[in-house]
Amino acid sequence: MGINIRKATSADASFLAQMILQSTRADKKIGVFDLIFKLNNDEEILKNLEKLTNTTAKSNCHFSNFLIAEIDGKSVGSLASYEPRLITKETFMSALEEIGINAEESEYFGLMEICGFALNSRTLVFDYMEELEGFMDVGILKALMQKSLLTARLKGYRIAQTIVEIGSLETLLYYKKLGFKEVRHKDCEPYKEIFGRPGLVLLSIEF
Repeated sequence: MGINIRKATSADASFLAQMILQSTRADKKIGVFDLIFKLNNDEEILKNLEKLTNTTAKSNCHFSNFLIAEIDGKSVGSLASYEPRLITKETFMSALEEIGINAEESEYFGLMEICGFALNSRTLVFDYMEELEGFMDVGILKALMQKSLLTARLKGYRIAQTIVEIGSLETLLYYKKLGFKEVRHKDCEPYKEIFGRPGLVLLSIEF
């Protein structure tokens, strides 16, 4: 069973929306985009996420940031990587406005001011590392990460970072298995009140 890694295209919007929602929910009742879109309907949330992957403003959700893993022509996993000097809060807000979401009214940005991390603009950030249920433990995430790190090295990067919720034990263990180390740990009561997780962990890898 061979794994093929390819760059995502605009035609992958539906699959990417699914992976983004799966990643941000991470077994919680609500995730980031439930908060931003203020919707209780998964179908509507997925439609908005599809649009977000194809906006003119290239946010961290834009298809051009993603690699997709395929097995027998079926999309089974995703991993996004982006440069924080280019993919900023302002870019994300612009992308949301393009799809009709008033980002100024979202409590998400205020929450991240309190609970988030200031990322080093000279590093690469990894996000939305996900695989479909039924395809666990066949090496999908490892293959995605290896390809991403190779591409990052060719671009001159030597450090990559990612942010994981405290309490997301499987995700945390997987990143550590890939060689990531904990840099900062931030307990945050407002984050816990909304998402039920104590806060966030910043992880880093040198390669």
